[in-house]
Amino acid sequence: MKTKTVLNNLFPQMLLRGATAFALTVAAMGVQAQQNYPNQPIRIVVGYAAGGTTDILARSLGEQMGKILGQTIIVDNKPGAASNIGAAYVAQSKPDGYTLYMATVASHGINPALYKGKLTFDPLKDFAPVSLVASIPLALVTSVKLPVKSLTEFVDYARKNPGKLNYASSGNGSPGHLAAAMFNEAMKIDVVHIPFKGGALANTSVIAGDTQLTFATLPGVLPHVQSGKLNVLAVTTATRSKEIPQTPTIAEAAKLPDYEINTWNALLAPKGTPPAIVERLNAAIAQAMKSPDLIQRFEREGATPVTSTPEQLNTFIAAEIVKWGKVVDRTPMNSN
Repeated sequence: MKTKTVLNNLFPQMLLRGATAFALTVAAMGVQAQQNYPNQPIRIVVGYAAGGTTDILARSLGEQMGKILGQTIIVDNKPGAASNIGAAYVAQSKPDGYTLYMATVASHGINPALYKGKLTFDPLKDFAPVSLVASIPLALVTSVKLPVKSLTEFVDYARKNPGKLNYASSGNGSPGHLAAAMFNEAMKIDVVHIPFKGGALANTSVIAGDTQLTFATLPGVLPHVQSGKLNVLAVTTATRSKEIPQTPTIAEAAKLPDYEINTWNALLAPKGTPPAIVERLNAAIAQAMKSPDLIQRFEREGATPVTSTPEQLNTFIAAEIVKWGKVVDRTPMNSN
């Protein structure tokens, strides 16, 4: 009986010591894993098909970061649901720094309002921000069949032909749709929205003259502008684009000082990713952005390389959600 009593007294202590030792071992392994990071390939998930601007930028960044981190970085395309499928996948991934997400103004700015109550992820709570990556202007381009050569001429023509012009977009709630809706409202013109299932289809419709204009990412339409298939009237950013410096901003050409729209990309990790790994990734991005080759690749795509701290990115995304939420709330949606 005495022996049993001693064992009864010792057993809880043995369990406690064992649990403590196990926890310390796991913690040590976690620290070691962070110190050895990365020791296997890293995936950057892109919520769009291969070949688009976000995909191209992710591949260019991944290649340069891979050299810095000493590991292969693979781009994993998971298109669908306006990039929500890819975002949800990363939100539910293991927070070990080996699965990252190339966020966009759609997934982490517009979609929280556009798909209110339907998202399977929280754009702020389910991600660990790493760094901003790129800023990309939209360009207002028109069909060469439309008899206008400047933004002023376009606005005059639209006012004389209310409801007779159509603008194409890559879909309801896309940056191009909302940019055009904001311009319609500000200039008091009536140009009808025609949504397509993707930017390439929207651009093709304008080239063919089936629709008269579109607000598209500059990388997507720049080749068509350069080949004479589209006319570019303005860009949506606060300053002119280095790629087409002769083209004015909407703010200056339309005398709308508050009109400014940037699409953007940022790198995010799943919530719970160790701060040491986030810091390592952030440092790698900052170093990658100093590469002349990467800068040239980004600028060739019409994108400006940018960086931020994780804290700055978190504040930025929160502000974008508020900003675009107001725009979505007052923009009518029609079916594709």
